[in-house]
Amino acid sequence: MSNLIEALQTLLGDKGVLTGEALAEKLIPHGTPAALVRPQTTAEVAEVVKLCQEAGQCIIPYGGLTGLVEATASDQSEVAISLERMNQIEEIDVESRTMTVQAGVPLQVVQEEADKADLLFPLDIGARGSATIGGNVSTNAGGNRVIRYGMMRDQILGMEVVLADGNVVTSMNKIIKNNTGYDLKHLFVGAEGTLGIVTRIVLRLRPKPKSQQMAFVAVNTFSQVTRVLNLLDGALGGSLSAFEVLWKDYYKLVTSPPAEGRPPLAHDYEYYILVEALGGDSQSDEERFLSVLTQAMEEGTIVDAVIAQNQGERNAMWAIRDDVGQVAQNWPIFTFDISVPLNNMESYLIALRAELDDRWQGNTCMVFGHLGDGNLHIIVGMGESSAEAKKAVEEVVYRGLPERGGSVSAEHGIGVQKKAYLGMSRNADEIALMQMMKTALDPKGILNPGKIFSVE
Repeated sequence: MSNLIEALQTLLGDKGVLTGEALAEKLIPHGTPAALVRPQTTAEVAEVVKLCQEAGQCIIPYGGLTGLVEATASDQSEVAISLERMNQIEEIDVESRTMTVQAGVPLQVVQEEADKADLLFPLDIGARGSATIGGNVSTNAGGNRVIRYGMMRDQILGMEVVLADGNVVTSMNKIIKNNTGYDLKHLFVGAEGTLGIVTRIVLRLRPKPKSQQMAFVAVNTFSQVTRVLNLLDGALGGSLSAFEVLWKDYYKLVTSPPAEGRPPLAHDYEYYILVEALGGDSQSDEERFLSVLTQAMEEGTIVDAVIAQNQGERNAMWAIRDDVGQVAQNWPIFTFDISVPLNNMESYLIALRAELDDRWQGNTCMVFGHLGDGNLHIIVGMGESSAEAKKAVEEVVYRGLPERGGSVSAEHGIGVQKKAYLGMSRNADEIALMQMMKTALDPKGILNPGKIFSVE
């Protein structure tokens, strides 16, 4: 290991390789590697990988380290590679509506630079200030506006990747329609750094919306939730961009002291829905939005509503939804990111709450999520935080998913934390094919080993 680190230091210089105290200052979650390698170009990434390949040295790729499933877990037998110094926006092509970026660019920077060009990069997650585009690619990040714009996979046109042998595959495509054989970029989206290291990306940008309509609405039954979703999605002409649902307990938690948010609607209802529509004409979009909400009110689907009148009120509504940190009031807690088809969601949650109450009286179960795409975040507190307690709660939360066509991970990935449960969402043939791909692209198993699944 020491000879390899010396070789890496010779290649990248003192700032390119951190060890010892310099590495300890980085406050890396989920274990500390023997060294943190920080290249500045794709060519340097390739040389680093070649040196590690020759030495049989495992490499853990780092993005912004905001992931929640320990996909970047490492130890002293491993070397980590961070692309934090590859943080340049290389081009914004306004006519083609693309942005070419290096993998270490933070998501928020991409959003802001697109905005300056009067365009939109629609991916948005709470960790936007820290998460990097490369990490978003590797985890196939989702977030708040998937219902309209899709996951990270849908924002990518081209990509450059360093393979496990150090070879570079450059496919910096800038066109939407390119039906010429295998679309290789999709191998690496969501692969959590196990098949290659993404270094550069061509992002698809969208027209910047000219209007933003937002409301908090309240309903009392789950059938009303789905009715509101279908009504809005059908009547808003494709402009529905977010449909976030907060169950009563979570809404009360994030709109009561010590939370800073104040309730735009009383704590009297069962479900609270944050609705956002992004459009191209302020007047007509507002009229359509009000018309649909009025229809839902008149037919009794919506029982209460408040519409944002300015940007400050819109920001306040999003702040309520995003104040996830309030769940720490129920500490210790276990957090889950699952998805369930809408027609099975209510039965899943009824069964889940019943089993939690039967096993752990006095537990807390906070539920909220991107309901427009079937994604729920579930936070369970049951008074203890041991590994045994965690496993017991996981089994309860995941048990009802396979029979309902659900997934143990909607947007956070598998990493280490959900590795044991992969078989609940993917069948044996799918997993075998994934393992075959891993073996073909990384025969020595040096890229992020042990994540997602194990390979003999």
